[in-house]
Amino acid sequence: MSILSDIETKARKNHARIGLGIGKVSEKLIRSAEAASEYSDVVLVGDENEIKTIGTDLEIIHSNEPPKKLIELLLSGKIDGAVRGTLSATKTLSELKRSLNVKKLYRVALLETADGRPFFLAPVGIDEGNSVDDKVELIKRGAEHFRRLDVEMKVGILSGGRFEDKGRDKIVDRTLEDAELVTRKVSALGIKAKNYSILIEDAIEEANFIMAPDGISGNLIFRTLVFLGGGYGHGAPVLMEKVFVDTSRVGGHYTRAIMLAGALKR
Repeated sequence: MSILSDIETKARKNHARIGLGIGKVSEKLIRSAEAASEYSDVVLVGDENEIKTIGTDLEIIHSNEPPKKLIELLLSGKIDGAVRGTLSATKTLSELKRSLNVKKLYRVALLETADGRPFFLAPVGIDEGNSVDDKVELIKRGAEHFRRLDVEMKVGILSGGRFEDKGRDKIVDRTLEDAELVTRKVSALGIKAKNYSILIEDAIEEANFIMAPDGISGNLIFRTLVFLGGGYGHGAPVLMEKVFVDTSRVGGHYTRAIMLAGALKR
């Protein structure tokens, strides 16, 4: 069974109350939220008048500051999870960090290849996962989220070259060393992990959590797959106790992100 099937099953079982942030309103956005009603009770958080111009029977919570309101609802427990939707990434994630009193957020993206193979990818932010400790922390937090989904995590760790490339370049050597170190550290924690060097095409055959060498390469993998390669991005959960799924404003379809948020409810 694929990860998406497992997530769908868990979301139906939980049927959580999920808030969706509404910035720019579109027909596609609202209809995708309505389609998610089979998995969750969806609450739209944004300008009520603008939302009503599209028309929907979904619950609406009006706010002139939807990033702040969405986070307030999440942290107060009035919703079980939140999806950023079309709200500003800067404003919403900054509000989340401020409200949680943290300086850094860890995210992992749920992606799907053009031929329908889903997997999680980290890091996806250019400033994330740029040290051994950061990558280990991402994997540890990811393992907790996999447990919430009732899915066994299998980690594929990547570097900047093949094993036999060692000695060709100092930067490549460092990524090879880091990948081996991360593999040993997370394996010692009882997490299934394998070092695939640069062979992402092999990793995807066995792993359901791909760890890129750093945030820049992870972001490029994401963008190449989703924006150039015919793949899909279904949202990026922030790895924390509360459920918050980050999304891109480019796609405009949020059914799977809402489903994912609902499945992650404790």
